[in-house]
Amino acid sequence: MQWKSLLAAALLSAIGLAAQEVHGVTPADLERGLQLFLNNCAGCHGPDGDLVPDVNLASGKFRRAQGDNDLRGIVLRGIPGTAMPPGNYTPEQAGVLVAYLRSLASSGAPKRTGPPGDASLGKAIVETKGQCLQCHRIGRAGSIAGPDLTGIGGMRRGADLEQSLINPDAEIRPDNLTVVAVAKDGKKITGRLMNMDTYTLQILDGSSLKLRTLKKDDLREYEVLKKSPMPNFRDKLSEQEISDVVSYLVSLKERI
Repeated sequence: MQWKSLLAAALLSAIGLAAQEVHGVTPADLERGLQLFLNNCAGCHGPDGDLVPDVNLASGKFRRAQGDNDLRGIVLRGIPGTAMPPGNYTPEQAGVLVAYLRSLASSGAPKRTGPPGDASLGKAIVETKGQCLQCHRIGRAGSIAGPDLTGIGGMRRGADLEQSLINPDAEIRPDNLTVVAVAKDGKKITGRLMNMDTYTLQILDGSSLKLRTLKKDDLREYEVLKKSPMPNFRDKLSEQEISDVVSYLVSLKERI
């Protein structure tokens, strides 16, 4: 499906083609490694891999590992006598997790640029000044017009979330693409792209917030916009407020 191709393209853009070439893994492998890292490792190491003192997982340098086999062993068995526990992974999962860690070093992964944030203040901004719930859902509150943010901290890194707030057009993810279609009778239809195949477009209609299937044969034309519907908060929130919002979003790990 086209959305899978778009996801692969977005991921390659974020982590760099070099990572794929060096490690012989696919964008889908690196995406699985990212999810495993965020769900199982980021709680101690942080989403950027540098929260533990004297340990920077994005540096590509490891004191107890000479190569990928050593790293996979640490991932699976932990490090006795330290806080690093054994991981409940399959060998394949350990492999993609290591590949993701290697990709961080080879791609020069972005870092958050703002000051440390306060998640509780960020929650208040999201619900009030930021007006984020007018488009997004968190738990049982908010709208379905934009992507669900309930578990966003388990899917996106803090640097990526910060980028989405201050430069939303830099990376438009597949779950936030906007389609503008014109029916043969001239009626304009706008909505969020949910899926696309050879014959149809499935969208979340921007006016009714209902799922619609548009047959391509019934359309005069359609376009997937290259501009994000996400507003730019660079001039709407202070640097500190943006950091607070990012800290709150990173804390949203569980889906309800």
